Amino acid sequence: MIDLVELGNRIKKQRELLGYTREHLAELVNVTPRFCYDLELGLKGMSLETLCNLSSALNISTDYLLFGPKKDENLTSINALIATCPPEKRPLLDGIVSNFIQAVR
Repeated sequence: MIDLVELGNRIKKQRELLGYTREHLAELVNVTPRFCYDLELGLKGMSLETLCNLSSALNISTDYLLFGPKKDENLTSINALIATCPPEKRPLLDGIVSNFIQAVR
């Protein structure tokens, strides 16, 4: 069974990681901001079309949205953020991530 509250939490977390407002996400998904709000709170379910639109807008899989990370998929949200980085800027991102990893070790 799908936990709508957890589904909503994943939507909200990814929306915030991408820096999207609820209004912007609603435009991308072709729903109202209120519907996005209700989804994020787990108050409503959605159609298959809306699920696919959310997946595309948030750059994450429908499986992750519906069921959360699998044991080997804990980096899904980070991978989605990387996918939004322009290809010509990825070498800079590599340096930033490397420096961060070294700093936290």
